[in-house]
Amino acid sequence: MTETDGQVARVIRYGDNVDTDVIIPARYLNTTDKRELARHCMEDLDPHFVSRVRLGDVIVAGRNFGCGSSREHAPLVIKESGIALVVATSFARIFYRNAINIGLPIVECPKAAQDASDGDEMRFDLAAGMLENLSTGTRYSVEPFPPFVQDIIAAGGLARLAQRGGLD
Repeated sequence: MTETDGQVARVIRYGDNVDTDVIIPARYLNTTDKRELARHCMEDLDPHFVSRVRLGDVIVAGRNFGCGSSREHAPLVIKESGIALVVATSFARIFYRNAINIGLPIVECPKAAQDASDGDEMRFDLAAGMLENLSTGTRYSVEPFPPFVQDIIAAGGLARLAQRGGLD
């Protein structure tokens, strides 16, 4: 489903109620350059995020990830920073939809979110509905995305899927 399925990813861990204002502070929203925006991802919550994130890493968080404003910039900068997946206990509803729309895979898995620690290694196969924390040896089942959502994520977002004529 995603190009990083099956690869080993490193966990970057956050707590509950990570809001869109700390994911991308509003003071940067005057630019449309997604690379420039990504340079400021999480800076008010985790000033070292940008220097430590690697392509394919996974954000794991607690409850209500993405709460706050409805800006699409928040999932966009997470994806642009190199994050391959966000796992949380729960997501704010509008963030969840925005993430899918821009092609950022996100899954709710309360037990995996609770058990993961910063720096753990994780492998995932979203088509099969599997997360595995390699550091603890624990496997978790998640609900696989329906095929149309898998198509959106594989295309890199809803707009790209539509450009390719993938919408019926």
